[in-house]
Amino acid sequence: MRIADVLRNKGAAVVTINPEATVTELLAGLARHNIGAMVVVGPDGVVGIVSERDVVRQLHTHGPSVLSRPVSKIMTAVVSTCKKTDTVDAISMLMTENRVRHVPVIDNGKLIGIVSIGDVVKSRMEELEAEQAQLQSYITQG
Repeated sequence: MRIADVLRNKGAAVVTINPEATVTELLAGLARHNIGAMVVVGPDGVVGIVSERDVVRQLHTHGPSVLSRPVSKIMTAVVSTCKKTDTVDAISMLMTENRVRHVPVIDNGKLIGIVSIGDVVKSRMEELEAEQAQLQSYITQG
């Protein structure tokens, strides 16, 4: 299965945030959309990604003052990305190797979606269920 298939099933909507937005604004957006991370987009495209974990770590280190800081101060600037032609297995490996849970999908330099670890697991579960159904059909008809 390809990332394009995952986006077709889940939708390609991506919630983004400006690097100058405050961490408080980030948290409001995460809560409003019930998501765990946002892609940080500036005038030149994707500049980072920021997650709930980033906020928690910064709160632990700097206390509540972090809430008024810009997202650019706490985001991860080196972003693992993928293409819509990549396989789900390849993205699973990328997530494991880079210890990330969210991977933006880039096509011709533009952000076209995001894939989460939940999307990868759901995709794999659907593949396994289909294989099981095929095997059961083969056995009972055999």
